[in-house]
Amino acid sequence: MEKNSAPRRKKLHAASRAADQVPDARVAAIALRQHGNVTRAQLQANGLTDDAIAGRLQTGRLHRVHAGVYAVGRPPTTALERAGAAVLAAGPHAALSHVAAMALWGMWRKWPARLELTVARGKPLADGFVVHRSTTLVRSDVVTHLGIRVTSPSRAIVDTAPRIDDRMLARTIDDALRAGIVSRVALLRQVERRHGRPSAARVLRLLSPDDRPSRSDWERAFPVYCRRNGLPRPQLNTVVCGYEVDALFATEKLIVELDGWTYHAGREAFERDRERDADTLRAGFATVRITWQRMRTAPEREAARLLAILAARRALAA
Repeated sequence: MEKNSAPRRKKLHAASRAADQVPDARVAAIALRQHGNVTRAQLQANGLTDDAIAGRLQTGRLHRVHAGVYAVGRPPTTALERAGAAVLAAGPHAALSHVAAMALWGMWRKWPARLELTVARGKPLADGFVVHRSTTLVRSDVVTHLGIRVTSPSRAIVDTAPRIDDRMLARTIDDALRAGIVSRVALLRQVERRHGRPSAARVLRLLSPDDRPSRSDWERAFPVYCRRNGLPRPQLNTVVCGYEVDALFATEKLIVELDGWTYHAGREAFERDRERDADTLRAGFATVRITWQRMRTAPEREAARLLAILAARRALAA
């Protein structure tokens, strides 16, 4: 009996070890989809008891990241691994948000020191990150990107708008639109749903189609702007090379065009503007394109630049 007991014990131990590897394989597959993280509920659903979990924590096969959330094999080291663990810890009604969402979508490069989450309901296990409770978070605001539950790009932009100035907000919106991360329609819908919030109003202003004044407003405002900033008096709405231009400094052969998103967006307008600029440049007229927003928000800087260009044009002519 003793001679047969040793092989039997080895056989039973091998069988036990093989059985033990089955849940580990399933857990590893889950962790692979979740940036190396699993929840305690997922471990238990795959056959691991409390004792088995404790044993794996002691041997380093599991590492506690948050209450009820574990990293498999090693602690999380990358931003994505930490973000994935945070969302799992916060529960099914939470999503990565604000600056962390901007980073995940690639709209901002730097991840925040503390991850932020927005929670619609429930009590998240908020250890080590910032939690925003929201009554406006709806299903369309939450999507899965790179395997992580996160607020939509439009929601992230409106959420972070109070933290940045108009110039940075405009650049963020333009870059996101150009990269196809967010659509103009999605931003407008987000703004409409959050009507009354200052951040939504700012985004709407930067998206507003009336970014170019009427012709009468331009005819009144630009000569006054020139006079106040020491610029020569321009000719307005005159014709150069068969094209009607917004303003012309004839002596310096400098055209000033007032650009607006509504009137100059799209492929057709893009091609038309460059066709005209090339034709007038061939005839010796340079073109400077300014925006109504730049004239209002940075008038001195815009005027100084125009003065320098006019001086350079006069020197070139001489």
